[in-house]
Amino acid sequence: MSPRPKKPRNCACPHRPPGSMVFKPAGTPLKDLVKVPLQHDEFEALRLCDGEGLTQEEAGERMGVSRGTVQRLVTAGRKKLIIAIDAGQALIVEPIAHQPFSGIGGEG
Repeated sequence: MSPRPKKPRNCACPHRPPGSMVFKPAGTPLKDLVKVPLQHDEFEALRLCDGEGLTQEEAGERMGVSRGTVQRLVTAGRKKLIIAIDAGQALIVEPIAHQPFSGIGGEG
C-alpha cells in the first residue's frame, strides 16, 4: 500500500528562492557542517504562525491545508530549528517540490 499523495500547499514566502537559504554558524565552512533540511512548507508554517502571528487555522487557510497539518509542520520545523541552533549545524531551507497532485477522480 503506497502512501497518500501530498496535497499541494500554497507557500507564498516573499523571501529569496527556496534552496538558496542557508543558516549556519559564522566562521565554519558549510562543507564542514552537518546539514539539517527544513522543508519549504515547514518554513512557511513557521513564518505564518511565529513570524506573522497567525493562528494555525488562519495559516492553514492561507496554505490550503488543515489546521492539523499546520500543527505538524510547525512542530517538525521548530524541532529542526532548535536542533540546528543547539548543535551548531547548518539549516537548509529545501526547495519546493513541484509534484503534480492527482486526487480522487484524476483532479488536480
